[in-house]
Amino acid sequence: MRTVVIGTRRSELAVTQTQWVMNQLQGQLPSSWEMKQERIVTKGDQILNVTLSKVGGKGLFVKEIEQALLDGRIDLAVHSMKDMPAEMPKGLTFGAITEREDARDCLISRTGARLEELPQGAIVGTSSLRRQAQILALRPDLDVKPVRGNLQTRMKKMMDEKQFDALVLAQAGINRLGWEEKVTQVLIEEKMLPAVGQGALAVQCREDDHEIIEILKSVHDEKTAAAIQAERVFLHAFEGGCHLPIAGHAVREGGEIRLRGLVADPSGSPLLQGEAKGTDPAEVGRTLTSELMDKGARELLNQVKEEIEG
Repeated sequence: MRTVVIGTRRSELAVTQTQWVMNQLQGQLPSSWEMKQERIVTKGDQILNVTLSKVGGKGLFVKEIEQALLDGRIDLAVHSMKDMPAEMPKGLTFGAITEREDARDCLISRTGARLEELPQGAIVGTSSLRRQAQILALRPDLDVKPVRGNLQTRMKKMMDEKQFDALVLAQAGINRLGWEEKVTQVLIEEKMLPAVGQGALAVQCREDDHEIIEILKSVHDEKTAAAIQAERVFLHAFEGGCHLPIAGHAVREGGEIRLRGLVADPSGSPLLQGEAKGTDPAEVGRTLTSELMDKGARELLNQVKEEIEG
């Protein structure tokens, strides 16, 4: 008999994602095993009055959960891949990366206006410098303001409290909660390049827990994993957490991986973009890194970090 304890954040979306993984694993466990959830509060869930970039980007939504794994309190953890820092603590591994949901961002507006139709000076809420930069690159006349909290809280701030005219959110989370009918506009990649890992779930475990690693193979999607590897090599090169204005999205096209990437100033200008293709995911990530480094991406991000920390 073994009880497999699965760690998750407490938000409705995190719990829904974790339950989905548990449902997929149900038929894979030995009959004498059972699963249970442990809901863990992370630093990112506690500090809601400060923008994520100012809290100190890396691992805000995962650190406490990773510690529970290292301490043996839980056996595996389900994370949104876009929340995962570029580096992982020693002793932990990705047991599975799930098939990717829609990786794109979406806009939900109070009046049903699309991004290009919002009136001048309309207030758009987002928790992400990446989104802020791309919104302002398209519509420098908009007023982008930070919004924190879970999806329900953000919707309440817009619809009931009328603090925002529109929100930009991850389409994957909207789909997982069954809120598709609330979406005003799905933002195509050419307008809004997603965060690295967006739309995929990371199932993390201890690298010496061979029983769990074997079972997790059943929810692992190799095609998604290859795309994510290219994206994360690109992210890692800039020591990026998910709270710097860095975007990256890879897709498998035939035998090749195509990776598009972006590094931007939060104001929307400059906005450096590039693309790389190849068969080796890590090499594709490195190639795109070199291309954007040549355009001045390192210097731009150092300047952004100074402004955030200053």
